[in-house]
Amino acid sequence: MVNIGSFFGKGVAEPIRKTVGLGMIPLLSAAVTFVGLLCVVLLYRPTEIRDPDSEQSVSLSHAARKLFADLTQVFRSGRLLAVVLITAGFWIIQSQMYSSMPKYVFRVVGEHASPERYANVNPITVMLAVVPITWLCKKLSPLTSIAIALGMIPLSALTIALLPGLVGSSLPIHPVTLAMVLGIAIQGLSECFLSPRYLEYASHQAPKGKEALYLGYSNLNMFFSWMIGSIMSGYLLDAFCPDPKKLSVADRAIHELALRGQGSLPAAYAHAHYLWFAFFGIGVVAFLALMLFALLTRDGKPAQSSRNS
Repeated sequence: MVNIGSFFGKGVAEPIRKTVGLGMIPLLSAAVTFVGLLCVVLLYRPTEIRDPDSEQSVSLSHAARKLFADLTQVFRSGRLLAVVLITAGFWIIQSQMYSSMPKYVFRVVGEHASPERYANVNPITVMLAVVPITWLCKKLSPLTSIAIALGMIPLSALTIALLPGLVGSSLPIHPVTLAMVLGIAIQGLSECFLSPRYLEYASHQAPKGKEALYLGYSNLNMFFSWMIGSIMSGYLLDAFCPDPKKLSVADRAIHELALRGQGSLPAAYAHAHYLWFAFFGIGVVAFLALMLFALLTRDGKPAQSSRNS
């Protein structure tokens, strides 16, 4: 459902951006979300399951204490917390489809570029590949499947960084476009190895009856990745692929001509691809950290005391 929504959302974003303007996209997103809320309110009827530990009326302070207690319990699972932090490295690279990639392609390819179409390679790849990959890898341990994903994700950033320089301008499409499509396809394939088995691993770390709680908090890896990755993206773009408005008048004129195919980009963009080397480095560190984790925990299976607590 996430990738179907992602595909159609990106599909309508481009024509809206080009015809109505970028500012309309958040408004449309809010409207669609509100329609979803109305559907839930009007149509959803949950099955009543009585929790003997819950009270009929729960105060805000009681809910806050329970939230803190649940979070503390999850954080006491050292293995789950370690994998959450390690896999955040994966999602830091994945999140650059939204944090770095759009501005990067507009600044080095031009306003005619289509970051929405580039990014849509990811959900298409996941929708087509996640079921067969999960089936083919069902005999692998969850940690092994996660390791494959973390081994692949740095290659996506490396592809985006190196491929344009390797192929040059001899192809009928812009080399950055080709690099983005291939790099994001690698991200999609690696996500197929990661997501299903990561959730399986998280559920295995939970005490009996707490699986849903652990699965919920396992998504903290995305929280850390978006917080760290988005901040990094801003600094890296400023350093290697700055906003054309910050260029001198002369460099801005050179930049505009380059985007029309007349000459090279100004010196400020000579190392624009270094941005992707930074994320490649994060991916390599995450992969090595997982290898160390697997070595320290041997087979990565949950401790017996965790399952019986």
